[in-house]
Amino acid sequence: MIKLIIQIPCFNEESTIERTLDDIPRTIAGIDDIEILIIDDGSEDSTAAIARSKGVDRVVRLPKNTGLAHAFSIGLQAAIEMDADIIVNTDGDHQYPGRYIPELVYPILRGEAEIVVGDRQIDSIKHFSRLKKSLQRFGSWIVRWASGTDVPDTTSGFRSFSREAALRLSIFSGYTYTLETIIQAGKKGIAITSIPIEINPVYRQSRLIRSTSRYILRSGVTILRIFMMYEALRVFLSLSALPLAAGLFLIGRFFYFFIIGDSAGHIQSLIVASILMILGFITVLMGLLADLIARNRRISEDIIYQIRKSQLENNR
Repeated sequence: MIKLIIQIPCFNEESTIERTLDDIPRTIAGIDDIEILIIDDGSEDSTAAIARSKGVDRVVRLPKNTGLAHAFSIGLQAAIEMDADIIVNTDGDHQYPGRYIPELVYPILRGEAEIVVGDRQIDSIKHFSRLKKSLQRFGSWIVRWASGTDVPDTTSGFRSFSREAALRLSIFSGYTYTLETIIQAGKKGIAITSIPIEINPVYRQSRLIRSTSRYILRSGVTILRIFMMYEALRVFLSLSALPLAAGLFLIGRFFYFFIIGDSAGHIQSLIVASILMILGFITVLMGLLADLIARNRRISEDIIYQIRKSQLENNR
């Protein structure tokens, strides 16, 4: 028996939640049971009441607004507790058409992937400005490079997860889960793919992207933070390369003048070279320490995964 949980993180979505729920398919080939989970992230309107009146299977009510990433993470845990085999995440603003949910599910049913992302085909979105499209493409390229995946639309929140993938993901960001889950999937060897989708007309402006510059900054910090969790040594070795190279150059320059008998006026080069070399070696040592911390974090994640899986099996 295959059970699908469709989770919908919501914050003040009373104007769109009914439309979103009505659009969700109730039967999908290969799925025996479909349930709907609402994560009400501290809404101040009647989002939860409308959802209950529409007969959703469960509403998880958070007492205050904690942010999309936290609501998403709570949803994954709740879906696992509901014995989900597959989890589909969609938005409460009805951005994503429900008719694509079967296409999100099928690659997992066929064993072709553990995560499937709905590719909005950014260039075809009419209400996106040229600047926003360029930033989306560049940001997705950065995430693909950092994660080693080929997902074209890394900020799409319309995606499906196998239970195994959901158990292995750990969300650290308090801002957005979209970038972090893709980087984690790439680094943990979780098979991920995408399907092309179209989106519905815009019913409200994004609450996540209130300022383009702020969104870029926070997304960049998220990417760097997650990347360093898995590639800390690589980052610090790259940072140490410049001072070490500059220091070696200045030492070579000093010895050149020393050999030709003109070292007296170049002692400052040796001093600067020493400082740069020390800085480079300190950076390398910081990288080794960060790598040890990152390895310890990965061990902790593996332990948490085993605990989650064991608890799930015991409760079944």
